[in-house]
Amino acid sequence: MFSQIVIKTPSDCSSSPPRSCPPLPEAGDNMENHLTFLYFAYGSNLLKERLQLKNPSAKVHCVARLEDYGLVFGNYKGLASDRWHGGVATIEHSPGDEVWGVVWRMSMSDLESLDNQENVTLRAYSPVELPVKTKGQELNCRTYIMNSCVYAPPSPQYLKVIMMGAEQNGLPKDYQGKLRAIETNMYDGPLPMMAELERARKRAKERANHRSDA
Repeated sequence: MFSQIVIKTPSDCSSSPPRSCPPLPEAGDNMENHLTFLYFAYGSNLLKERLQLKNPSAKVHCVARLEDYGLVFGNYKGLASDRWHGGVATIEHSPGDEVWGVVWRMSMSDLESLDNQENVTLRAYSPVELPVKTKGQELNCRTYIMNSCVYAPPSPQYLKVIMMGAEQNGLPKDYQGKLRAIETNMYDGPLPMMAELERARKRAKERANHRSDA
């Protein structure tokens, strides 16, 4: 049974303080095992073309679920996202709830880029390490939790990207249905990010067609 995804009324998020990621490995500390890391995506980075815009090494590892957390939408300190014109995804501790997402395996060379995308230096999000479950396994993954979050509904465009990623990676149908049912802020203006994503998806389709013709 899947828990309900809800948009809460504007207020400060009440999630527990995030558990910070451990320090990165130092040179010589079994470096061969640290050339890549696992990242659990639950928002717009579900979509391959979105994540690979700045993080080309990202490859799908598996689909997984994060237990005892819920998916919510909001903005850091209530400041609306210039990129998405609405609330953006984050997670908060919620016993009995669950969030489905994609585990990506990424090169350590993309770690700084991923942190920058999540505005870690601006303290909008904090990187944390959380266990996710997949096919009887438990994986410790890097993910991100918003700081000083004020709840706000997402734009239709942002929610569309999340739904595209959920469909692309085969997240459970019931969960996809709950995503589709999320209410948006009805913003219908232009978003440069959507145009950039369309170009990226077109290039990916052309490459796929070229390989199939080879």
